[in-house]
Amino acid sequence: MNARVDALGSAAAVSPDASIGSIAVQLPGATAVFRRLKLDFCCGGNVALAQAVADKGLVLDSVLAELSALQRPAAAPETATPAQLVDHIVTRFHDVHRQQLPELIRMARRVEAVHRENPHVPAGLGDLLEAMQAELFTHMHKEEAILFPMLKAGGNPFVSQPIGMMRAEHVDHGAELERLMALTNDANPPAGACNTWRALYTGIGQFADDLINHIHTENNVLFPQFEPAAAGSGDCGSSCGCS
Repeated sequence: MNARVDALGSAAAVSPDASIGSIAVQLPGATAVFRRLKLDFCCGGNVALAQAVADKGLVLDSVLAELSALQRPAAAPETATPAQLVDHIVTRFHDVHRQQLPELIRMARRVEAVHRENPHVPAGLGDLLEAMQAELFTHMHKEEAILFPMLKAGGNPFVSQPIGMMRAEHVDHGAELERLMALTNDANPPAGACNTWRALYTGIGQFADDLINHIHTENNVLFPQFEPAAAGSGDCGSSCGCS
């Protein structure tokens, strides 16, 4: 996947002098912040962040802190116990997906409606993202309600069954991710795309990266600790996008 915040370096380095349009395009999740604060990143995207914040009577340091929090490390703790690893997965991936997908769906619906005459518009993107959200949210709920408590308690002789089910669902998620990337040209917007379209694809690229890391962390780091050696060989399946 492409790096999504190259021009900003990191969320912590967001400059008050950067335009809100460039921040929206390069920093996944920034659109939700700007929308909530009523900062126009699309038509009014050429305004510097500091000026846009001042015009709304907002506190610049608070906005910068909120944007900085959007940059999240993907790596799991190197010496994490299974319980710590589970907590990392929930915080870094489950909670993040729950934030990402509603905003991506909203932007996809907007792009499909506003640019419906554009031959490059990703028709059906909102529906696909909604289907992925429903499947992923159900999957994460099952992990949090059933599997993860079992793993935090040390596992049991039957834990390989729910693990096997989660592995199979990961393959399904990988297949849907391939559909998503095909529909969006690997999250590369067409020439002349507006800020909302570009921000949508930036967010999709980050979601794809996060989902791949999410599946990898479970399949190749967490689950093998509770499986027989032959079953926990670390192969997530070709559809997950890890290879």
